[in-house]
Parts: sequence; structure tokens; C-alpha cells
Amino acid sequence: MNEKYKSYKTIGEVAQILELIDKKSGKLSTHTIRFWEKEFKQIKPHIFNGKRRYYDNASIKILKKIHYLLKIKGMTIKGVKKELSNQDSQLDLIDNKTINKNVIKNKVDKISKLIKIIKENG
Repeated sequence: MNEKYKSYKTIGEVAQILELIDKKSGKLSTHTIRFWEKEFKQIKPHIFNGKRRYYDNASIKILKKIHYLLKIKGMTIKGVKKELSNQDSQLDLIDNKTINKNVIKNKVDKISKLIKIIKENG
């Protein structure tokens, strides 16, 4: 890829960013992104040479929102479509870089430890 397209990411790179890993095989799950492309009109990959998909930052931001709503919040595809089309959505206030299962799990673990300490000392 030449200099002009360096800001674009391949489907594999986006799957890695979103931590889309097939639980059975342990490989990146790029088919999930392809499925979301069909379901959500907001995702518009650029197709350059060789019919490969490339995603710009705007598409990656939308994919992060979709991933968060589907995988973390447990919403349905229909619900996510509604949320994405909602002009009053508060989703843009969320920094999608921090929306990560491990980050949330670590915070819950810290809170649990604090509760345990408070119970032992209180």
C-alpha cells in the first residue's frame, strides 16, 4: 500500500483492534466485520487494489460502537441500528478505546477487593 493509504487499516487489523477472536480456533474473526458491513449501512470500507477491504478512522469508530453495543451491552442488531440512527445518542461521549472487557474486568476486580477490605475492617 502506498503512502496515500497508510491511515487505512485492513480487515485483519480492525479485527485485532476490536479483539474479535474466534473462541474455537483462536484466530481473528474477520467474518464478523463482513457480516456487520451487510447489516449496518454506516460501515463503508474502501476497496482499492486486489479487492481488499480497507477501513478509515470513521468506519473504525462506527465498528467500535457496534462492537460495544452488541458484544458488551448485549443489544440486538435492530437495537443497535436504532441507536446508531438516533441523533440524540450519547454514544459519542464514550471513549471507545476504553471500552474493553479487560479494562472493565480489572475495575470490577478492584472494586471487589475494596469491598472485601471495607468488610474486614468495618
